[in-house]
Amino acid sequence: MKKLLGLGLAGAVAFAGLATGASAQQKTLDTVKARGTVNCGVAPGTPGFSNPDDKGNWTGLDVDFCRAVAAAIFDDPTKVSFKPLTAKERFTALQSGEVDMLSRVTTWTLSRDSAMGLAFAGVMYYDGQGLMVPTKLGVKSAKELNGASVCVATGTTTELNLADYFRSNNMTYKPVVFEKAEELNAAYEAGRCDVYTTDASGLYAQRLRFKDPSAHIVLPEIISKEPLGPVVRQGDFQWFTLVKWTYFALLNGEELGITQANVADMAKSTNPEVKRFVGAEGEFGKGLGLTQDWAVRIIKGVGNYAEIYERNVGPNTPLKIARGINNLWNKGGLQYAPPIR
Repeated sequence: MKKLLGLGLAGAVAFAGLATGASAQQKTLDTVKARGTVNCGVAPGTPGFSNPDDKGNWTGLDVDFCRAVAAAIFDDPTKVSFKPLTAKERFTALQSGEVDMLSRVTTWTLSRDSAMGLAFAGVMYYDGQGLMVPTKLGVKSAKELNGASVCVATGTTTELNLADYFRSNNMTYKPVVFEKAEELNAAYEAGRCDVYTTDASGLYAQRLRFKDPSAHIVLPEIISKEPLGPVVRQGDFQWFTLVKWTYFALLNGEELGITQANVADMAKSTNPEVKRFVGAEGEFGKGLGLTQDWAVRIIKGVGNYAEIYERNVGPNTPLKIARGINNLWNKGGLQYAPPIR
């Protein structure tokens, strides 16, 4: 009897601990609703992804994702406060609650998933690390860079991948590290290093900021996998699910042909998949803590994934990046979303 009582007491204590922990968890959605804005951490200045103009107006793929989350919650994509964060600052800002989420070219890795209290909500952009050099060097391949000095951002997977690449190819290099992108850009353009390395999309973006973009070439080698996506804190499953399904809604919207221009008409569709998407069938918004038209709000506010991609980084933008592996799964790409049902 004593043994059974002890087990019962232990179980009760454990249950009480779990209950207390659950009640102590910050409900991010409630906080965001009470505040009236989503606090979103973004990169300080990466054209095509998150970049402010001289009036402080932010544009970019990552910026539009922040706005999509705001649209889902408030039916207003402008209810976002953008917080520019360096690679070194970003995780501390998220962990401390300074921002509700990160949407700033951040790579999904095992250590970040398991040891830093972070949760990645999806892959908004599939990328890989590249290397850029001045054309005057005459370098055509990364295999020709033995002994080169390389400008790289500190506190990033980029720094680690660089070391792996040179070591695996039995080459040496001299790292020249910086915390801020503008410092790195200035150092490379001033000739303080032979090579600039970051995600390939970032190289094309930063090259646009140089006095003569044509004086620099991105080498053909991609030396890593860089799945970039939005990040939230662990411990708030509702917020994680909301951010994740905001991303999925962008993809499902594209797959179903629902755009900013036709979303109002599509709300009248008899297609079962579309009916679930627009909230005319089922109660899928309830589980997210949102209204039934949550997905309509997203598309109305920012468009579907294709629209976000095309206006920020696509072939008709200065970056001129083809969809490639960021196309939908049924068009030869990797972007794939679970169904709403």
